[in-house]
Amino acid sequence: MNITAKVVTTGAALLASVVAKKATDGTWSLVTGKDVPENPDDPDIDIKEAIIFAVLSGALVALARMLANREATKVLAKSQGKSRAQVADEA
Repeated sequence: MNITAKVVTTGAALLASVVAKKATDGTWSLVTGKDVPENPDDPDIDIKEAIIFAVLSGALVALARMLANREATKVLAKSQGKSRAQVADEA
């Protein structure tokens, strides 16, 4: 197990989640013209709105984390002189 790989990929995933949250908020406001639902679990929020928000935010977070992990693996592989597959297996 490579501790450096774990730390870098975890940090990248956390940063990606923050970026995805901001992207979700901006996209939601742009598309709907409304503020982001404070709590999509609130029964007072329309179920369709809550579902669409959950799908949008989930997809953007997953996409951002995947891209961040791929980039972190690429950088680590290059810096350690290993293949991407070797670094990915260690992380």
